[in-house]
Order: sequence, then structure tokens, then C-alpha cells
Amino acid sequence: QVQLVEFGGGSAQAGGSLRLSCTASGSTYSTNCMGWFRQAPGKEREGVATINRDGSTRYADSVKGRFTISRDNAKNTLYLQMNSLKPEDTAMYYCAAGSVCSLLARFFTKWGQGTQVTVSS
Repeated sequence: QVQLVEFGGGSAQAGGSLRLSCTASGSTYSTNCMGWFRQAPGKEREGVATINRDGSTRYADSVKGRFTISRDNAKNTLYLQMNSLKPEDTAMYYCAAGSVCSLLARFFTKWGQGTQVTVSS
């Protein structure tokens, strides 16, 4: 079993930055792919960014050039650096792990509890 715990959510002004972290513990051998997803009230969960164990990344169009996903395999930690934040980035952000890298949530089997990000204009 893999347990995921997110850190770093909070509030920011538009144009500001936040950094999210996610620590994985337990059977991390299955964490070939890790990703960040988000869900705003009344909306479906959407993929933000994913990263393979070899470092290959994928981003949603809405965050390209603003967000950077990275991982430290030795520390079993995933990061999401969020710059140039916009009010529409406001959502609950979830860390996820799985064997297939995709921006579709159904490919991820392990999820963290989520951390709230709120961006004000």
C-alpha cells in the first residue's frame, strides 16, 4: 500500500507562487507515475501534471509555462511549483500515484487527501 500526504497548499494573490509537496510512503515500487490533479467546486477532477520515474513530464494546457512538476525518487517526494497563479487555479489539489502516466484520473490508483489552493484577484 502506498500512502500519499500533500503539503504546501494555502492562499496567494494572482501572479504569486506556491509550492506543493507530496510524500509517498509504503510500497513505493508501484509509483512509476506520479501526478497532480485538482478539483474545483462543481467541477470534475482534472489532471494538472504528471511525471514518470525517468523524469518525463506532461502538463495540462492551462498550466503549461506556469507550473513545474518534479520528483525526488530518493526521498519519495513529488513537487509542484506553481508560478503566475490565476484565480482559476483555485481548487483542491491532489497527489496521485499509479503505473500509467496520463492526465486522466482513472489511471491512478492511490490518492492523497488533498490540499486547498486559493488564489485571489
